[in-house]
Amino acid sequence: MLQLKEKILEEGKILSGQVLKVSSFLNHQIDSDLMMEIGREIAKRFQDAGITKIMTIESSGIAVALAAGAALHKPVLFAKKHLSSNVSGILYQTLVHSFTHGTDYTIVVEREYLSADDRILIVDDFLANGKAPEGLLDLIAQAGAEAAGAAFVIEKGFQEGGSRLRTRGLRVESLAVIDKMDQDGILFRD
Repeated sequence: MLQLKEKILEEGKILSGQVLKVSSFLNHQIDSDLMMEIGREIAKRFQDAGITKIMTIESSGIAVALAAGAALHKPVLFAKKHLSSNVSGILYQTLVHSFTHGTDYTIVVEREYLSADDRILIVDDFLANGKAPEGLLDLIAQAGAEAAGAAFVIEKGFQEGGSRLRTRGLRVESLAVIDKMDQDGILFRD
């Protein structure tokens, strides 16, 4: 997706370690026009996959999932990182490690929203180590549902998450794959 790659090069900032800051358009402030284009591109790639629901983890993935859900005309379900008074009933839950925050979260989904009849498309802003989608895959398996694939806005191709998911047989579509990023800049996979 050329428009996305151009935006990453223009506004993305490489921080220490393997962190790419795209807060100006993707996960703090959102470029709504670009986000809707992202949603349409994800929908185009998965239009024939029999998706019944889009699934993500709060919070950065919600905007992407909503854009894809709107384009596919499917509901969006997000796993919550924090139990709150509005989460009740029987839950599916699993532990996920966040590389960005350096902590573990128990993510939860109420069972009434995820069933064996569902064919799920996992959607998120980044794919790096793959812990978030692996956690979602665990919730999907607990429900007896099926994972139809996963879509990511940005994949860090130099980290192992994408290869681990693909080795599991999951269809993975990333709109921009970064093979290298350092003080010299960002190198995208063709």
